[in-house]
Amino acid sequence: MTFQLPAALARPFAGRKRLVTGVAKVFALLVALPLILTPIYAVVPPVSTLMLWSGLTGQGMKRDWVPLDEISPNLVNSVIMSEDGQFCSHWGVDWGALNAVLDREGGPSRGASTIAMQTVKNLFLWSSRSYIRKGLEIPLAYYADFILSKRRVMEIYLNIAEWGPGLFGAEAASQVYFKKPAAKLTPRQAALLTAALPNPITRNPAKPTRYLNSRARNIEARARAARDYVGCL
Repeated sequence: MTFQLPAALARPFAGRKRLVTGVAKVFALLVALPLILTPIYAVVPPVSTLMLWSGLTGQGMKRDWVPLDEISPNLVNSVIMSEDGQFCSHWGVDWGALNAVLDREGGPSRGASTIAMQTVKNLFLWSSRSYIRKGLEIPLAYYADFILSKRRVMEIYLNIAEWGPGLFGAEAASQVYFKKPAAKLTPRQAALLTAALPNPITRNPAKPTRYLNSRARNIEARARAARDYVGCL
């Protein structure tokens, strides 16, 4: 004997089942996309979710992709020494730095993110801080570090990093703020661009505040000591 739900009950049950199935398919797609796209991004210049969102919301999307050889070593050194000093030695996640920041009150912050983590966050995730986003960053950063070379991770990061409303990448930022290509950035200009990264919407490298100038001086001094810290590039 086969049991069948009454028609009045079967319809809402079927509707809920379709909804759950649809949500599951969307979730599976979101998980699969980074796994599929990361190897593609080893050779193809990517577009990040933040760039797409900026374009869709009317902020614009200015980005001029350039290879790492056309970005000043001054900027590379400044970014590594400011954002991720262990970039060349970890496998995508710096657990020492991450644990230190997670132990603070107020939840995870930018200080917990390696360059690999910031790269996958910009490529595939969202900007608001949360433990959920941080939890997704970690496996994606390991995967990106495994699939991509350190040089490619840095190249992607410097070409998708946000440096102002609708302004992405080192080349576009250098042209807008300093009227020169990224290859020609001085140590001071590179330090100012790096100092703006944690809050690029309100920090203008071309018109630095006293705080931004002070932070840039510290970054410039640290960048001069980069040496072995950038050996993988």
